[in-house]
Amino acid sequence: MNEKNIMRVDNFTKKDIDNFNSIMPKETFKSFDKDGVKIYHNDCMKFLAELPSESVDIIVTDPAYSGMNQKMKFGNGRIVGNYGKEDNGKWFEEFHDTLENYEEFLKLCKKALKPNGVLYVMFDSFSLLTLGNTLRDFFNVKNVITWDKVNMGMGHNFRRRHEFIVYMTKSKAKLNSKSFPDVWRIKRVHGATYPTQKPTEIFEIMLAASAKKGDVICDPFTGSSSAAIAAINKGCKFIGSDISEKACSLSSERIKAYIETGMDIHQKKSLLPEGEKKLF
Repeated sequence: MNEKNIMRVDNFTKKDIDNFNSIMPKETFKSFDKDGVKIYHNDCMKFLAELPSESVDIIVTDPAYSGMNQKMKFGNGRIVGNYGKEDNGKWFEEFHDTLENYEEFLKLCKKALKPNGVLYVMFDSFSLLTLGNTLRDFFNVKNVITWDKVNMGMGHNFRRRHEFIVYMTKSKAKLNSKSFPDVWRIKRVHGATYPTQKPTEIFEIMLAASAKKGDVICDPFTGSSSAAIAAINKGCKFIGSDISEKACSLSSERIKAYIETGMDIHQKKSLLPEGEKKLF
């Protein structure tokens, strides 16, 4: 990414920053704090509960869903992963896709979003089948987007090469354009420093479709903060949290380097397939 194409956080006015700072949680440990971008080390539920009502324009997030791990067992009894185990070398605990967890999560998202706010949540097929009806109890479900990863991954009973993104609105919201398809072809991140890291292009399409310059974007499962990089590119403010201190540290390093140099140290090249039309 060329540095001159980035909307620098110091291009926001003092009023912009004062307004942004006024909605920040007061009791949460900040691991990264730059005008217009803040990352908190906190549990997602506690973080969302501390946000003032109607303070966020858009929530874009990729929960550490457990649908496949909890329900998909192979012949030898092995599950796909267990990120909470220290000997696994992973960093985070899964956010279990129980009805109780998601009802609380959706309730807190709804409280935090402005009246015309938008929510994008990523799901695997197992979690979506479990929770699809529950989403409608809290939000207007407008569409289910398919992320086509282009290359096949592992699988049992058909190899997987897709995940889902549910697009929801709190009340009424229009897309910035009618030209966005509901299938996005973007390669997965290989050799990532952070487990389950998502391409920044996924979040950039979400924001291209729904965000306005200066909007407050939130990701309560920020991970390596691909969503933060997308928000910076779109001239938006960003607030995120993660339960993993390592994730917060990695996010801080990544965002700082990107703001200062224009280089994304954890996704060094575009993951759009050759010849794919750019949607953002």
